[in-house]
Amino acid sequence: MDTTKFKNTYINTKNYEKLSEKEKEKFHKQLNKLNFDFILNSILNNKQGNISPINVLKTNEIEKNKDSYYKVGINALKEGKIAMVSLAGGMGTRLGSNSPKGTYNVGITRDLYIFECQITQLLKIVKECGNWIYLFIMTSEKNHDETVSFLKDKNYFGYNEKYIIFFNQEMSPTTDFEGNVLMENNYTISTSPNGNGGWYSSMIKEGLMDIINENGIEYFNVYSIDNVLQKMADPYFIGATILNNVDCGAKVIKKAYPDEKLGVICLENNHPSITEYYELTDELRNSKDEEGNYKYDYGVILNYLFKKASLDKIATVGFPVHKVAKKIPYINENGNLIEPSEPNGYKYETLILDMIKLLDTCLPYEVIREKEFAPIKNLHGVDSVDTARELLIKNGIKL
Repeated sequence: MDTTKFKNTYINTKNYEKLSEKEKEKFHKQLNKLNFDFILNSILNNKQGNISPINVLKTNEIEKNKDSYYKVGINALKEGKIAMVSLAGGMGTRLGSNSPKGTYNVGITRDLYIFECQITQLLKIVKECGNWIYLFIMTSEKNHDETVSFLKDKNYFGYNEKYIIFFNQEMSPTTDFEGNVLMENNYTISTSPNGNGGWYSSMIKEGLMDIINENGIEYFNVYSIDNVLQKMADPYFIGATILNNVDCGAKVIKKAYPDEKLGVICLENNHPSITEYYELTDELRNSKDEEGNYKYDYGVILNYLFKKASLDKIATVGFPVHKVAKKIPYINENGNLIEPSEPNGYKYETLILDMIKLLDTCLPYEVIREKEFAPIKNLHGVDSVDTARELLIKNGIKL
């Protein structure tokens, strides 16, 4: 068996006959699990529609209605209608770590882990509402065991383990630029997580709907692992989203400058949308309203509240699959490992911003960036360990 063909997608198995029976078994097991249609239906670039501004619920408006927002939000938490979903499938590679990003230690004079920062915040709300909140943690094939072991060793930082549920994100094959599937070794296909838009389909595939339905969960607060100031289960945000009767809410911050690298909340063809910073034209980026304010001045921080009933309506709709050029290690035909210095192929992923586009309504909810936005994407520089530490100290957190 030199080559296996899957609808124009090819897997090089030149050395298949040299594999041991155990290796062949592993290869076929992985082969049967992967969805090759996922990569065959991918797109390289989005076709952008007509972009226009969207109304944002700003901090001064939130302040006026905060009491009613809080009452509705805290009651929803007390009644168990809200669940958390942590997108924690990433590794700390860009931070110089080979471990899951959530296990990264941001402390200086004491240990303080990213997971710890977020769980500590969630524990405050648990105490406030007097009810444990389900926390679903999405891991990846590459970091699942280490993530579970880490949190268990840390006694889940005081969280009730009965309410923590881990689930694996689906993986997708990687290919070269011609569509040939890359191999990690002679019997393992190179894969990568299927993007942050795959969280709900992964929950369904992992069989979690019974738990969700039995416990009356109606909303999912989905957030990224890399923001150490992330405020989840925020009663005000939850209340505003519920009272405005929208499919989802999106926490946003005012951009520091027009070309800041944040996805911009907007309308696309009069429909809620998020446009990536690199998709904004100079004209859109710098356009102002009659009062002199930038029209596209609010960026998302990957903290969303999704209504389950709305997600169920779009669950069967095919999400766009984006292919992104990356440097992907692979073995060549001679079985030698190649570590490319330039992008050599595609990783395939769905994006959470496409979920927003498929839903009918979205409430952009402004938060104060210094209190809720300290992402760790780099070791130094912008959005780094250094800047996150500065903001943690500014918010009174001992490092």
